Amino acid sequence: MSATVTFDLNRYLQERARFIDDALERYLPSEQERPQLLHRAMRYSTLSGGKRLRPILVIAGAEAVGGTAEAVLPTACAIELIHTFSLIHDDLPAIDNDTLRRGRPTCHVQFGEAVAILAGDALFAGAFELIALNADTAPSERVVQVLHLIAEASGTRGMVGGQMVDILSEGKAVDAETLEYIHLHKTAALIRASVVAGALLAGGSCWQVEALGTYGTKVGLAFQIADDLLNVTGDPSKTGKAVGTDAARGKATYPALFGVEASQKRAQQLIQEAIAALHVFGEQAEPLRAIAHFIVEREG
Repeated sequence: MSATVTFDLNRYLQERARFIDDALERYLPSEQERPQLLHRAMRYSTLSGGKRLRPILVIAGAEAVGGTAEAVLPTACAIELIHTFSLIHDDLPAIDNDTLRRGRPTCHVQFGEAVAILAGDALFAGAFELIALNADTAPSERVVQVLHLIAEASGTRGMVGGQMVDILSEGKAVDAETLEYIHLHKTAALIRASVVAGALLAGGSCWQVEALGTYGTKVGLAFQIADDLLNVTGDPSKTGKAVGTDAARGKATYPALFGVEASQKRAQQLIQEAIAALHVFGEQAEPLRAIAHFIVEREG
């Protein structure tokens, strides 16, 4: 029987998510620490559940090259802080104006817009503080590489740049190149950085890092296509947020441009390409292979 069949992904995801949640609980400022309202908002949004996929990918990337979860934990948590920051700001009235996230009121609904903006700012800053802590378990030159990698993947050449083009494209007819630019930058850049960061901190070789970078880009794009599809076909009780909102806002999405069936095929193709990029790895990369399938099969 193959390793793919015997690997228990649900157990792996649950164990890693608990490990990350426990660390986030420790790393985040206490609600009793001044300014209390800001810290309540930060903890409200960060500790509201979620798949913890990006930090888990940091760990899986490290494990694929022989590293450990413990050795990359600060950076794994940092990635989750950046992701949460992006969700808080995305949900604001000036951008997506969402009122529900992970089945709960969004940060600005719960605490007000000013607090939500500052909570996002504080999480983003705190992420780089955490990455710097990884100098306790990894050589400083690796930590500097990861700082550069994640900063680039988060900013104008990555997530924020993709979000900007996404906003500018609302209500407009976009071509396939623009749509792919949005998804590669808005979503895939940080997912790729997650996998690569783990490998870099764990001392992965150049060819290992390159292969994992290819994997990360492919699964990142597939993840966003799957998200686009869930916004059309998903169940709000499982996604934890409203569906049909992309079409209502005139968002540039794969289903809008190519249709549901073609989008599903494209996502599956990307997953196969991502798994093919891992052919140079043994069973240590089995979590990454299983996560690739999970990305397009998930219901939330």
